[in-house]
Amino acid sequence: AILGPPEVNITSCPNCINVTIKLPTSHFRHKGKLLSLIDIYTDLDYNITLKSLDGEHKGPRQKTTEEVFSTVIEDLYPSRNYCVSVEVTASLNRHSIPSPWKCITADSEARQGYHEVAVAGAVCVSLIIAAVLKCVHAAGFILPKISFPQTLV
Repeated sequence: AILGPPEVNITSCPNCINVTIKLPTSHFRHKGKLLSLIDIYTDLDYNITLKSLDGEHKGPRQKTTEEVFSTVIEDLYPSRNYCVSVEVTASLNRHSIPSPWKCITADSEARQGYHEVAVAGAVCVSLIIAAVLKCVHAAGFILPKISFPQTLV
């Protein structure tokens, strides 16, 4: 039997990519129940291949005993595009189909939450300006009520 392809989802984090992997389904049944690959093999190996401007880098083989699991690829260049493909194999079965490539841009540290900070900052500045204007107006510096001498009225 050929294993794969696994289902892969990726999200970006500061200088990293979070990879969520769902093992491929098996076609084996036991007493009418569809068996998972973990039911059959107990543990599985997976390899993550990372593709970027520098070329392809195949990560070390790692083990999993879970149907759905996540791993983080760290120390990436911010704002650079990366593509990920995952291959799942078993100790007794090395025949597999890798997942299709999924691509994403790694976040930079500064950009994370920058939008929220900018909006909050703008609101604070607006409130401060409004408060200052209110005080200045109350003190009579803006549009002072001009009182003419009685003789000119």
